[in-house]
Amino acid sequence: MRAQGTSGARPPGPPDREVWRRSQEIEAPNDEAEYLLDLAAFADNRLDDDDTARLAALIARDPDASGDVAAARALGGVAMTSAGEAIVARAAAIVGSGRPAAEVIAFPAHPDMAGPWYGAATWSGLAAAIMLAGWLGFDLGNGLSSAPLFGRSADDMSASELLDPAPLLLRDFTESSQI
Repeated sequence: MRAQGTSGARPPGPPDREVWRRSQEIEAPNDEAEYLLDLAAFADNRLDDDDTARLAALIARDPDASGDVAAARALGGVAMTSAGEAIVARAAAIVGSGRPAAEVIAFPAHPDMAGPWYGAATWSGLAAAIMLAGWLGFDLGNGLSSAPLFGRSADDMSASELLDPAPLLLRDFTESSQI
């Protein structure tokens, strides 16, 4: 593929058509968790039309999945009973047996910056930054209003004239004296 605006040779490597053909031959691995979530959403009728049609085709080919979806839809309107005490105790034993006891790590406290001059220095720095930005903005725009007085419109000025630190009035006198 050529870069726009160049007339050079193509870069080395396979052409685009060959890359496209190879990408069509490669199959992406199926993610089981994603497939199961899609089945659950299909059973609850929470998919859009395109995904519903796609999963309906997959379920038609897989009898186990169609049985799972039918069972999930049958249980959809039924209130589930709570698990018994033995099931809860067994689940707690399985989960609790492999984990170490929790340990709280205390991080050092943030150093106290509230010294006697810290607040004053913070606000003075902010005020100085605002003053500097205001002064710089005013100074850059100060000479722009007088530019059309000397026969030039604002459109004729270049960026270097706008950013030049010399005032426009002083530059115009020096330029006319060189003629």
